[in-house]
Order: sequence, then structure tokens, then C-alpha cells
Amino acid sequence: MIIYSVMPMEMIMRNVDHTEYQYQETEIDGVKMLVEPVPHSTEVKIVRLMSPDPQDYLNPRYMPGQTIYFRPEARLS
Repeated sequence: MIIYSVMPMEMIMRNVDHTEYQYQETEIDGVKMLVEPVPHSTEVKIVRLMSPDPQDYLNPRYMPGQTIYFRPEARLS
């Protein structure tokens, strides 16, 4: 990644090491993926697919950034 900025690089990158992510690996509708819970919601945001099936990557429902309703009876592992 290339960043063009008049700001010093120390200012741009100062909080990079302090970011905490709440990623969880789960399987929803038979598709294995990495998700991040949406605060104060019953939804999760898809971060990354980990499915071996190429058709899952073509499904717009599973695009990274999409939110999916997370059923409480489904289990996050």
C-alpha cells in the first residue's frame, strides 16, 4: 500500500498496533467464514470466506462487508 500525505508517517500509523478485532470463525448455511459481531445487534459482518467451494465466492450474499443475521441457535466456534 502506498500512502501519499503531507502528514508525517508517525501520525498516520500511530494507532495501528493498538487495534483489537473481535473476529470469530463460524459456519453459516454450510459456508465457513470469518465474521465480526456488529455491536448491539444480532448480525455479524463477513470479513473473509474460508470455503473451498468456488461457487460460495460468487454468491453476493457472502461478499466481505455484508452483514448477515446471526441466529442464536447457530454456534460460533
